Amino acid sequence: MSLAKELENRGFIHQVSSPSLTEIVDGEKRTIYHGIDPSADSAHAGNFVIWMLLRHLALAGHKIVFLVGGGTGMIGDPKPDAERQLKPLEDVAKNVAGLKAQAERFFAGTEIEFVDNATWLTEIKLIDFLRDIGKHYTVNELIKKDAIATRLSSDTGLSYTEFAYPILQGYDFLRLFEDKNVTVQVGGSDQWGNIVSGVELVRRKKQTEVFAVTVPLIIDKATGKKFGKSEGNAVWLDAAKTSPYQFYQFWLNVSDDSVIEHLKRFTFLPLEEIAGIEQVQQENPGARAAQRKLALEVTTLVHGVGAATAAAEVSQILFGGGDVMSLGEVAVAMIIENAPKVTVIHQQSLVEVLVASGLAKSNREARTFIEEGAITINGNKITTVDAVVDRNDANKGIALLKRGKKQFCVMQFSN
Repeated sequence: MSLAKELENRGFIHQVSSPSLTEIVDGEKRTIYHGIDPSADSAHAGNFVIWMLLRHLALAGHKIVFLVGGGTGMIGDPKPDAERQLKPLEDVAKNVAGLKAQAERFFAGTEIEFVDNATWLTEIKLIDFLRDIGKHYTVNELIKKDAIATRLSSDTGLSYTEFAYPILQGYDFLRLFEDKNVTVQVGGSDQWGNIVSGVELVRRKKQTEVFAVTVPLIIDKATGKKFGKSEGNAVWLDAAKTSPYQFYQFWLNVSDDSVIEHLKRFTFLPLEEIAGIEQVQQENPGARAAQRKLALEVTTLVHGVGAATAAAEVSQILFGGGDVMSLGEVAVAMIIENAPKVTVIHQQSLVEVLVASGLAKSNREARTFIEEGAITINGNKITTVDAVVDRNDANKGIALLKRGKKQFCVMQFSN
């Protein structure tokens, strides 16, 4: 299968400036760039789909130039609804460093070069820029861009600072074409207008055809919300912002309508294997085999096999069944971090612990739950109302207390 066909079948391609994607990716090996502005010090799931496309391209032999916009990030891409707040320069620098370190880990082992457009944008002389670059843009074409048109028709208006953003991004493409022979830019579909500005600038200045490729915005079909931080539901790649367990849970809870599409875009599983998973999913959707595979694969890509395996084990124990006593240190730390907790002492009354944990509202209710067989410790049913909790039931100081299948609390034994 050609690379173009593979990318199309995986759902990566939204728009292409050339009639033929094959012309762009299946012929000569190219230098391809993607730019990300440092509005945060971590990428999120919405960015990650582009990173997956770039890695497919890199594995096929294309060279990747990863641009972190330390220059354009000082201004910010125009938002459709309001003027973007200028970030302090020290925040921009911190975010640039964070994104670069994150991308270096993900793209390790591929041919990739990192650049920062502050290198050239901060050295621009205004008159030279207006004569050499601004002359190739018309106000007519700039005001047709969606975000700019929306702002101009609103009460908030648009500053010249943000109005100039597409020109700066277009100049990035020209500069990378001149310096590094970059001939393709990849980005999200919301960046199509800005990317095409660069394509047109190179054509006008260099009489050369370069190309734009965009990926679709990723939508959760169950909620209708896109992946990204603007929705207020960002799933970050940084473990300090979204823990590996939370990250795993996000993918585990993907809807049946979206899970196969996500397996194609967010994993490197062969399409034939994904087709097999889809068949199993259709035969028994309640088992959520596709979601479990998706969560394990994506968490492994971002956080490593150890964290992914631990997240899967913890999820199974909390929401299914499993042996708490078999958990390793990583999984124990993960369960402590992410589950409700109650501190207990050796030989403390189970009734007292149930109330303290919130699993029962009163001693009377706690006794009723025990008598009805609704209470388990580490999966073992407790039916004696005068039972006590025992440190010998703990693994590395913890034991799992459950009421029914979905209500749980981690007991932490004090020293």
